[in-house]
Amino acid sequence: MQSIQVGQLKSDFSNILHLVQEEGETFIIVYGKNHKKVAMIVPYDPYIENQEERKFGLYKNKGSVRFSDDFAMSEEELLGL
Repeated sequence: MQSIQVGQLKSDFSNILHLVQEEGETFIIVYGKNHKKVAMIVPYDPYIENQEERKFGLYKNKGSVRFSDDFAMSEEELLGL
């Protein structure tokens, strides 16, 4: 993983894209005098794009938990001290 200034990215954009595509390189784009990290260029992964959207709540209303009225546990018992 390499860091690259915005100015260098502008002048070497084609070469950097080639390195990302062919070599699998990753670049962190830094900006300004303080070299603030602002973005990242990573190789494209078609697997991520083709994934189905995850569905949340598949088990909603399919389980429950009950505690008895006399249930009590100290912090020490919980932590195993």
